[in-house]
Amino acid sequence: MLLALSATVIVIVALLWEVCWPRVEELWEQRKARRERLPLDGYDPGRERRAEQRARALLRSCVNEEEWAMYRDLGFIRVWGGESGAAGDDVLARDLRGVPYAYLVYPHRPIVAYLPQTGQLLNEYCVEFPDETRPYGSSRLPDSDDVLAKWMALTGDERNLVSSANMHLPGRQVDPRQVRRDLWRLQMWERERTTRERRREGTGSLPAP
Repeated sequence: MLLALSATVIVIVALLWEVCWPRVEELWEQRKARRERLPLDGYDPGRERRAEQRARALLRSCVNEEEWAMYRDLGFIRVWGGESGAAGDDVLARDLRGVPYAYLVYPHRPIVAYLPQTGQLLNEYCVEFPDETRPYGSSRLPDSDDVLAKWMALTGDERNLVSSANMHLPGRQVDPRQVRRDLWRLQMWERERTTRERRREGTGSLPAP
């Protein structure tokens, strides 16, 4: 009885194996084919890092030495306002006529306008520059490319950028406390930079031994 039952089980298993094996083999071949294609068509984890390296090199070649050092050390760039009244509406424009104002340009964050004399925050300007690169185009540029796009827009056509951006009061997307800390960091950074330059100039003026 036991021998007959064992033989029956073996026959059933053999039949099931014959029926299922082609499907198992097909699934295995599909999985192997996907794994072979992955290095060519899959996500490259180093692509974003290489793109950011190229973006930083391009940014460095476009901005001046002080702006590049500022971005390298602090993570943002200050851009001085150039057109009278470009930093806000009519009331703010009258207040700013003849008064220096500036912008802080962050990667993938709104541009923040402020008054350097007092540290008063004026407005946030939200702008986006999509990545049109193919075949990896997306809505997000590398950080340094995003900063460069904003810098070029501000220095090339400030009024058009301000008029087309979504303007909000300070604090809508960027924490005012963080901006004030960044302004303090910028002040300390400029003081140290000026001190180093003066020391370098003083050292260079000494007679050679």
